[in-house]
Amino acid sequence: MHRIVPILRRGVLFLALLTLVVTGLGSSSSPPPLDIRQKARAFTRHIEFDYVGWTLDALRVKFLEFSVGASNFLPDDKRRRLVFEYLELVRQIQNTEGQIRMIYADPGVADPQAVSQPARRMLQELRAQYKQTAPLAEAVLQDQINTVVSELGLDIGGQAFPPVLYHSSPLPMALIISPRQVIRQEADISLIPDLPIDQQIALEERVDRALNVSSLVVNIGGVGVYPTMVMQTSDLNWLSEVVAHEWVHNYLTLRPLGMNYLESPELRIMNETAASIAGKEIGWAVIERYYPELLPPPPQAAPRQDEASPEEPPVFDFRKEMHLTRITVDQLLSEGKVEQAEAYMEARRKIFWDHGYRGLRKLNQAYFAFYGAYADEPLGPAGEDPIGAAVRKLRAQSPTLAAFLQKIAWMTTFEDLLRAVGEGN
Repeated sequence: MHRIVPILRRGVLFLALLTLVVTGLGSSSSPPPLDIRQKARAFTRHIEFDYVGWTLDALRVKFLEFSVGASNFLPDDKRRRLVFEYLELVRQIQNTEGQIRMIYADPGVADPQAVSQPARRMLQELRAQYKQTAPLAEAVLQDQINTVVSELGLDIGGQAFPPVLYHSSPLPMALIISPRQVIRQEADISLIPDLPIDQQIALEERVDRALNVSSLVVNIGGVGVYPTMVMQTSDLNWLSEVVAHEWVHNYLTLRPLGMNYLESPELRIMNETAASIAGKEIGWAVIERYYPELLPPPPQAAPRQDEASPEEPPVFDFRKEMHLTRITVDQLLSEGKVEQAEAYMEARRKIFWDHGYRGLRKLNQAYFAFYGAYADEPLGPAGEDPIGAAVRKLRAQSPTLAAFLQKIAWMTTFEDLLRAVGEGN
C-alpha cells in the first residue's frame, strides 16, 4: 500500500525568524488585505504547533549528545545493536499505547483507569528507557547517513553539509487549504500533535464554511526544521528514508530551489519530488550498507496476460485509481462544475473505502493539493501534472544523485527544469 503519511516541508527555522524580523521592520502603511492563511488562523491560533519551543529543546538534546559523544566510541556491532534496541522500544511503546486506547474504548470495561494501570506503569518505564536510549541511537543513525551522503558526493571537505541532524518526537498535524474552484495549496498551518478527530472535523467545517474553501487536516512524517523533526517509528527503512528526505530539504534551502519553495506551486512540487527521489535513494544506500538484512526483496515480475487466471478479478491499484480520480476532478473543475466534482470525489472515496483504504477520511481539493506535490512515482494524486514527470526525467538523465541535486538545486522556475530535460524553448 502506498505510504499515506507524507513529508511536510518547512524552511530552516532561522530563515523563518529572519523573515519575521525583516517584515517587522517594514513601512507603517496600512496592512494589505488578509489572505486565506491569515483568515484561517483565526480558527487555529489556540491549537498551533510551537516550533520555537520544539527547536530549542531539540538543540539542547543534540548539544548534550555532541558534548558527550558516547556513540563515537562504540564499535560497529554495538552501534547496530543500539539502533535495534531503540526500534524495539518504540515498537513496545506504540503497542502499549494501543492497549491503553483499547481499554478506554471497550464498553465492557467499567473502570478503565484501574484496568489500564499496569499498562500505564509499563508505558512509563518504557518511556524512561526510551529517553536514555534515543539520543545515542539518533546519533548513530545520523553518523551513518552523514557517511553515505558524503560518499555520494554531497559533501564539503568530506562532511555532509548541512550536517545530518534529526530528532524523533510526536509530529504536528497540518491544516491544508485549497480553493474549491481549482486544486492549489493556499495555506499549510501546523497544529498540535494528536488533535482529536472530532476537533479536526469541526475545524475543517468551520474553515470551509467561513472561507468557502476546501480544507483537510493531515498527518505528516517529518518537518525540515533544523534539527529535522521525524515521526517516531520502529521501521528503520522508513526512518532512514524520511531522515534523508528532510536532510535534502535542508540542503535545498541553502540554494535557490529551496529558498523559493513558497514562491509557486510548481517550485513546491519540484522541491518535494526531488527530496522524495533523493530520500529514497539515500535511505536505500544506508540500509544496504549498515543493515542489509532489512533490504526488501526485489519486486516480483507481474504475470503475463496469457498466464493470468480469467476467474481472478483485477487487483485494485490505488495509485492508478487515484490518478484517474484526479484527472476527472481537474476536468470538472476546469468546466466550473465545482459541486459535481465534490460529489464525484465523495463517491470515489467510498470506492476506496470498500477496497480497504480506511484511512481516507476525506477526498477533496485540499487532499489533492497536498498529496499531489509528491510526484516521485508515476500516477497517484498528482494526476497529469507534468512537473513530477520532468523531475523524474532529470534524475534519469543525471549520471549520479549528486549531479541531479546539484543541477535542480539552482533552478528557480519550472521553465528551467523543462530546458534542462530538453523540453523547453
